[in-house]
Amino acid sequence: MSRGTLRRAVRLLDLDPRRFALALLLGTLALGCGVALAAVSAWLIARASQMPPVLQLSVATVAVRAFGIGRGVLRYLERLVSHDVALRGMTELRTTLYERLAVARPETLLRVRRGDLLARVGADVDTVGDVVVRGLLPAGVAAALGAGTVIAMCAFWPPAGLALGACLVLAGVVAPAIAARAARTTEQRALQSRSDMTATALGLLDDAGPLLVGGRADQELAALRESDRRLAAATDAGAGPAAVAAGLGQLAVGAAMLAALLTGVPAVGAGLLSPVELAVVVLTPLAAFEATSLLPAAAIQVQRSRAAAVRVLALLDAPTDPPATDGAAGRPPLVATDLACGWPGTQPVVTGLSLDLRPGRSVALVGPSGTGKTTTLLTLAGLLPRQAGTLTLDGHDVDHLDRHAVAAAVVVGTEDAHVFGTTVLENLRVGRGDLTSTEATDVLARVGLAEWLGGLPDGLDTVVGPDARTVSGGERRRLLVARALVSPAELLLVDEPAEHLDPERADALVTDLLDDPRGVVVVTHRLSPLAAADEVVLLGAGGVLARGSHSNLLATVPHYRDAWERERSTD
Repeated sequence: MSRGTLRRAVRLLDLDPRRFALALLLGTLALGCGVALAAVSAWLIARASQMPPVLQLSVATVAVRAFGIGRGVLRYLERLVSHDVALRGMTELRTTLYERLAVARPETLLRVRRGDLLARVGADVDTVGDVVVRGLLPAGVAAALGAGTVIAMCAFWPPAGLALGACLVLAGVVAPAIAARAARTTEQRALQSRSDMTATALGLLDDAGPLLVGGRADQELAALRESDRRLAAATDAGAGPAAVAAGLGQLAVGAAMLAALLTGVPAVGAGLLSPVELAVVVLTPLAAFEATSLLPAAAIQVQRSRAAAVRVLALLDAPTDPPATDGAAGRPPLVATDLACGWPGTQPVVTGLSLDLRPGRSVALVGPSGTGKTTTLLTLAGLLPRQAGTLTLDGHDVDHLDRHAVAAAVVVGTEDAHVFGTTVLENLRVGRGDLTSTEATDVLARVGLAEWLGGLPDGLDTVVGPDARTVSGGERRRLLVARALVSPAELLLVDEPAEHLDPERADALVTDLLDDPRGVVVVTHRLSPLAAADEVVLLGAGGVLARGSHSNLLATVPHYRDAWERERSTD
């Protein structure tokens, strides 16, 4: 793990130096009031035991009250300022991260589980920001307060001041170093375990039904328990060094007081130190170590934040789309030549695909499950990098076009696209922000959801549950198709629009999509409505098995005709 990683992440927080300095000053003054309160209280008690005139104690009495009140008020103000600095920094870093993800290459996000991505932009960013309040500020306050206290103690009795300085180094440098060394690997393991727990738990919550049906729920629960076990083991591994660090802090307090007594008592006997001053030099260290007591935890927080910074910066450093080429896509065609499609790091599942898609032309991709239909669709949309061949949009290589230029020309509707926990209308407006209520009603009717819309309590303003868990699978699928249809893009790529629908509605929807005046590619298992397609591409193991019109494939490809006849007999 690079030692410069955390520094770079902190720079990305874009902290306001004046606000940070103010927080540091307020924190130092707050704990300084605590030290002054201990010193003045010790003097007041010792001096009062000598029964002087009461007026000689009045200033100390007022000072005790002032320092007691000042400590609470200054601590409150320091919390306000320091948390404002940290929260502003987290907002800045999270905004930078969102902006970078918006232009990142699709494979960057496709390689990260949704729960892990949520952990990185959420908890990990918060952990990086926590280093301000729980790491940098405590260290700065401890350094300033420690130096001031040692100087003040040396003014009373130099041996006690020097002993206090040495003990502060033990508690504020040696103990945190021990804690940091143990936490360096422990926190990295713990952070990864937390991320795995988030990703697995989110998957269980979002996809409980499919996981149960597929028999994978027990496997995911076991993975969740294993992540929790690894987190507990990492936490236990760091407990021992943390206890040693805390013990060194307490040892340092005792050593400082003992040193003050051993050097101060003879000094009182020799007349070099008054009894009242002895009380001050013995009791003041109790408050001086309040700042250093936070430093072992601060050292652990630094390691925790460094591990989180690595994960955040991995997203920030991911490759982005190249700048837009002059003359970027206007009215496309999308042309693929000898295209090889597959997920990064794997063998291609489809090779040798050539396709010419332009407005007014429709293509259906069909074939058994697992033959690469969805992978091909994502590659045509520019969401997966091609493994071989060429892919151009309006004559420009897709890899040399800005993603926003590609998205303006090509819209893709996938099966696993997200449905947001908001109104029906706002979910459709993801496809086009200025969509009117009338247009939304029309497009829902087009995909066969008019009756469903009429039954909703608030119509278009009805809120659907997160990822449409409050609607059926067929309704969710058609809502996503409707969102793709409202897009102004001239090329429309849709994956399995007829899933979860009865044959009659499925065929009507696929036919309507294939008749759309835009350039259309539809991935489907349904063969009955494909007479509406200009071309049908039959995929098999390794590539294109056959292509042509629906009627031509029925006449020349026996297993295509057999599949069509089986479909008709079961409808």
